Amino acid sequence: MFIALRDLRFARGRFALLGAVISLMTLMVVLLTGLTSGLGAASVSAISALPTEHVALAAPPGQTDPQFALSALPVDTVDRLGAQPGVRAARPLGISTSRLTAGDKTAPVSVFGTDSSLLPDQVRVPDSLGVAPGTEVELGGQRLTVAAVGDETSFSHLPVVHTAIGTWHKIARSESLTGVLLELTADPADPADIGAATGTLVLTREDAYDAVGGYAAEQGSLTMIRVLLLIVSALVVGAFFTVWTMQRGPDLAVVRAMGASRGYLLRDALGQAAVVLALGTVTGAAAATGLGLLARQAVPFVVDGGTVLIPLTLMITVGISGAAIAVRRVTTVDPLTALGASR
Repeated sequence: MFIALRDLRFARGRFALLGAVISLMTLMVVLLTGLTSGLGAASVSAISALPTEHVALAAPPGQTDPQFALSALPVDTVDRLGAQPGVRAARPLGISTSRLTAGDKTAPVSVFGTDSSLLPDQVRVPDSLGVAPGTEVELGGQRLTVAAVGDETSFSHLPVVHTAIGTWHKIARSESLTGVLLELTADPADPADIGAATGTLVLTREDAYDAVGGYAAEQGSLTMIRVLLLIVSALVVGAFFTVWTMQRGPDLAVVRAMGASRGYLLRDALGQAAVVLALGTVTGAAAATGLGLLARQAVPFVVDGGTVLIPLTLMITVGISGAAIAVRRVTTVDPLTALGASR
């Protein structure tokens, strides 16, 4: 990489500008990735925390997608699903939105009702609500006691409060269920057959994410923006190195005339691109990590290896790909032609 390093020193301004652009793009990609993960967790973390791998919802009419908000099942659906071959256990699930009041504090919450160990008229609340165990709260017009304070989970961007299914019926003022949690045997029947036999739609826990209102559209929009940023990054890097390689044509011709192989020139050019990309992406990822740690105090934002290292790796990969396409002309440099054109 002798030539590449000399170029980096000679054209410091140009490469610094390209590195700054790459840093900004990496910053945006990492921030968008952290925000996407944070918003996703704020929508479905309560579903991902369910102690089951399958959820049965009411089969939607026509071709519409299933939705937790539109699902309503008779209470006896639990027994009918539990009697199906391949089903080890079936448990009721109720989900509703309500308002929790504790003293002078009021907050909108999602209420999850299951056959939990909570006694009637007891609830388990997340830490973020700032309510201590033993406190009496009002939820959906019912006076309840906080039995425990648990980890933070969210459903449709609202903190989740857990209670017994009987208490949930009172809060939601509903005699039906939202869904049924299913535990299947090691050699289960087809979930589609189970659903068809009971008039339900059996989903895996991951597939049930899309049944949370707005989750698929939100994640799809943010993912599309990230993909566009990666494409733009590849185009920017590719365009820069295309122009740079054209400007270096006479110099490369001299090196070729001195006996350098095409492979040497190609490795040198790609090594140069890798250095610029590595410095730019690491700088952008480090800045995004710092901003993300500050941002998650106010907005749903995730900072971990997946939201930092994966975008950084993708940025380097697409950048090298763009640079490789741009510097392909290095392998076709004809020393006699290039030297003649430079005179």
